[in-house]
Amino acid sequence: MASHLLLRLPAPPPLLLHFPQRRVTLPQSRVSPTAPLLGARLVFSPASAVRPARARGSSIGGAGEDDSDGEVDGAPRLVGEDSAAFRLGDQRVASWVYFGGILAVVLWGLNVLWIDPATGVGTRFLEAVAAVSDNHEVVQRFLVWTANEAIECDIDFLCASSLGKKSVVTMLLLTIIFAVVHSGMASLRETGEKIIGERAYRVMFAGISLPLAVSTVVYFINHRYDGIQLWQVQGISGIHELVWLSSFISFFFLYPSTFNLLEVAAVDKPKFHMWETGIMRITRHPQMVGQVIWCLAHTLWIGNSVAVAASVGLIGHHLFGVWNGDRRLASRYGEAFEVLKKRTSVIPFAAVIDGRQKLPKDYYREFIRLPYLAITALTLGAYFVHPLMQASSYQLPW
Repeated sequence: MASHLLLRLPAPPPLLLHFPQRRVTLPQSRVSPTAPLLGARLVFSPASAVRPARARGSSIGGAGEDDSDGEVDGAPRLVGEDSAAFRLGDQRVASWVYFGGILAVVLWGLNVLWIDPATGVGTRFLEAVAAVSDNHEVVQRFLVWTANEAIECDIDFLCASSLGKKSVVTMLLLTIIFAVVHSGMASLRETGEKIIGERAYRVMFAGISLPLAVSTVVYFINHRYDGIQLWQVQGISGIHELVWLSSFISFFFLYPSTFNLLEVAAVDKPKFHMWETGIMRITRHPQMVGQVIWCLAHTLWIGNSVAVAASVGLIGHHLFGVWNGDRRLASRYGEAFEVLKKRTSVIPFAAVIDGRQKLPKDYYREFIRLPYLAITALTLGAYFVHPLMQASSYQLPW
């Protein structure tokens, strides 16, 4: 899925932090001269000057900038944007008020139209998917269409019990339905935005993807111990700590666009960004890496066929996203993306190890930013509310 299961975390109260920094001149289009000052500025400068890539047909990146030498302070000039940057002084109260109102309306609508069994259609959707899982002929065709040879050969073992078979296939179906809708609409984004506009397309995208994501998450929570137990390691010393640490680390691989909450909610006009700093220096596709880490950790802990099915679906979706994401960036940014692609890698640290990516000496500063501080604090807190999340899921007949 485009985002990790189980956790979506709000930001903590603003912090006042100061670090020695180089002065960086940002394009005027990225700084609002009329933005009211809400408090002390939270400023984090990147290790080198940032010149955002200019998308074809856009004004991102500004004009008249000197890039003849291709370097800034001896380091390669960035062609992408500075990820996870947040300046409190550039925020507008009205924008966050709108965001709060939109969030409240979305949650209310999601509950009434999808989650509540009395008024929503979510329960009927899950029943329809489960009914397909009960149809032996349809399931066989589904497996031929979706599964690789390894899964197809082992499906009888993974689905030995009736309950296990239904849960495994339903879990796979839910992840594939979400993947097709999510990636399909992402692929059609450029065309859709030309027809109905950026904000309208974002609202439609979220309005369809969010209910499907919620259904997949809740079904996984409610059925994660169905199926066949393939291994049992929960009693082994150190496994719990390994799984917890891996899950914690996985959330630092969230794609930087996730932090742009105002664009996510269409308060600000959504943009298709090409990021280059922070986690992007380690891997060009952090969401995929984080999802793989999360899936492996949870599959190790749960150790049954349903967890394997969920992981196969999610990892497959994100591996497709690697190809599809590069294709869309190449189409949008052209030569600038080819430059970024040459000095980044899909496999974590590969570009660093072979010398294509040179980490700045003060690279750590690209993570000492409010979004990452929020992830640190709230991921820790979310661990303790897992029982509450599970109790809420159990109330639904999904």
